[in-house]
Amino acid sequence: MEIDLLTVESARTAILEKQISASALVGSFYQRIEAEDAAIGAYLTLCKERAYKQAAHIDALADKGDDLPPLAGVPIAIKDVFTTRDVPTTAGSKILQNFVAPYDATVVSRLESAGAIILGKTNCDEFAMGSSNENSGFYPVRNPVDHTRVPGGSSGGSAAAVAAGTAVASLGSDTGGSIRQPAAFCGVVGLMPTYGRVSRYGLIAFASSLDHPGPFAKTVQDIALMLQAIAGHDPFDSTTADIAVPNYGDYIGRPVTGLKVGVPAEYFDEGLDGEVRAAVELGIQELKNAGAEIVSISLPHTPYAIPTYYVVATAEASSNLARYDGVRYGLRASGGKSLAEMYRRTRDTGFGAEVKRRIMLGTYVLSAGYYDAYYLKAQRVRSLLSRDFDQAFTKVDVIVTPTTPTPAFKLGEKTDDPLAMYLADIFTVTADLAGVPGISIPCGKSKEGLPIGMQILGRHFDEATLLQVAHVAEHALAARP
Repeated sequence: MEIDLLTVESARTAILEKQISASALVGSFYQRIEAEDAAIGAYLTLCKERAYKQAAHIDALADKGDDLPPLAGVPIAIKDVFTTRDVPTTAGSKILQNFVAPYDATVVSRLESAGAIILGKTNCDEFAMGSSNENSGFYPVRNPVDHTRVPGGSSGGSAAAVAAGTAVASLGSDTGGSIRQPAAFCGVVGLMPTYGRVSRYGLIAFASSLDHPGPFAKTVQDIALMLQAIAGHDPFDSTTADIAVPNYGDYIGRPVTGLKVGVPAEYFDEGLDGEVRAAVELGIQELKNAGAEIVSISLPHTPYAIPTYYVVATAEASSNLARYDGVRYGLRASGGKSLAEMYRRTRDTGFGAEVKRRIMLGTYVLSAGYYDAYYLKAQRVRSLLSRDFDQAFTKVDVIVTPTTPTPAFKLGEKTDDPLAMYLADIFTVTADLAGVPGISIPCGKSKEGLPIGMQILGRHFDEATLLQVAHVAEHALAARP
């Protein structure tokens, strides 16, 4: 069995039909991780005891002939920003290097309840702050397609694990593009659900109004199965919406005839790489060939998205990361002669350069005398960006754009230029600010063989149509010679 080619559906089928046991499958994945991951760095922690215990449970169900849950025996990986009981959760930061949470994040418990097997916790940019996974407090992740390139961030480890075949699917979080951008760079599918569709309980916060948990997988159909397991209201998270969750599988395979696909001019300007433009335009043409109507639209406030995002996100980060003080949990630096000095030493030792940069930016924009000029103004522009999407979705059913302006860049290429790094998210931050769902699917490769992603955005809580369109595009593009 070629485990690197397994999908969620085929892995479950193999166990259901007793082609392989869940325990044997887990063992095969750990062998592959041991052989492949040292060169990639996708994993920070493996949780073998927990994985084999869950596998034994699934095998017992299969042996008794009981109905198997929808993700039965599927080996998955979890971004290390989601708490996992009795397994370290670091958020990619040395300040949480030895932290073990006493509870599971809601998404983790829901995935296990659906039968999934958690292989381990994946590497990420520290506190999910980054676009390249070079900001991990431990070691960078390398793109499985080309080890000299970044996998994208901040969920680079989760994307790389799926692309490298060291997990069938994985879980990430998206605050400014952190699922969709690494999905595009690594050549896999990544979904950011609507804000409020998936619980954030147990997700270590970066920016609370922007953080979206979501899945990575090899196919759109697998994404639908993963989303089905994690979506829905959670009493532990007051920001989850009490809205019915449809059966996403019912939308896989539906035609797109008559659907209107919006193409915003602002996402196809001179800053877009020519190969990316050509690949995405080909994807749009395939949707037209499949019966969709292509409509030119405008999202006029898009040029303001990056500065707006980096005011709102850093302000929320400054507030959220104030809790890491060396007192309640996590690292405490020694040698401080006063409480204030202990705070300074702990935060200076525990936080990396990018996290410090964002805390300082956020503290500045929230400070007296600057709050109105920066934070309040950014919130107003955020409202305008949301209004752009609301108006666009009165005319179209989905919006198609490039996921990233370029294919994956080289390790170290942008580390000395934070602004250039931030601009890597120029096509993804708008959806986070507006709270709408988005998915990235592979739509081609560059001349150097690097994956290119096409982004599809949808109405609030309309992931069903998003998956419907993405599945049609995925199959049309895969069928091309």
